[in-house]
Amino acid sequence: MSSKQSLILAMDTATSCSSISLTRGVGAEGELVAELTLNSKVTHSRRLLSGIEWLLTENHISFDEIDALAVGLGPGSFTGLRIAMATVKGLASAMEKPLLGVSTLDALAFTCSGERPLCVLIDARKKEIYRRWYTPDIRGRYNANGCIEALQPAALLAEINHPVLMVGDGVLGYGGFLSKHLEGLLMFAPHPLHYPSAAAVGFLGCEELQAGNIMEIESATPLYIRASDAELSLINKEQQDRAKK
Repeated sequence: MSSKQSLILAMDTATSCSSISLTRGVGAEGELVAELTLNSKVTHSRRLLSGIEWLLTENHISFDEIDALAVGLGPGSFTGLRIAMATVKGLASAMEKPLLGVSTLDALAFTCSGERPLCVLIDARKKEIYRRWYTPDIRGRYNANGCIEALQPAALLAEINHPVLMVGDGVLGYGGFLSKHLEGLLMFAPHPLHYPSAAAVGFLGCEELQAGNIMEIESATPLYIRASDAELSLINKEQQDRAKK
């Protein structure tokens, strides 16, 4: 089968949503076979594998029919990212299928179209957000323009002096604050688009497959951007130990 028609099993658990999908092909030419998205307080580990099994069963698709697996790399919830990565690596290894990685911010941008610059925001906790800018091409599709950064919402105020579109769950937490200080410059995407879609991960993953950008299963890691609490604690402890010497 041509990679343009590859059947991709994709998942994203970077936020409170667990999203799983089966897609075929890329972008506007692609086909959404099925998608399951749940936003609840139940942990991802309790619903991800059962959701995958349900999605395959309901669509009468076996693991053998899947051509590749794609995962949302984040950034986002450290725990959520680890759960998805561990799950997809285990499946890809057992099935001997290609593993593809897609930034969760890129997946959010994929669901939007327009003429304004796009700012994708994901809640990073600790009163910070993960932010990446995108610019539209002649078709209205958004392409990344710059790197992903973790910053305080107030830092965005200095970046915006023209009309922009915003999407992501960071909008849900900080949209009111930003609107207050940037009156008339912000337009927010529809509410359902603020949550990552595994279908977008699947379509973008198929593009990665076409380009030959396949991840090494053993060395694949999420896109954390900043250190975890455990890593920060270790760094602080090492600094304290050195100070005592």
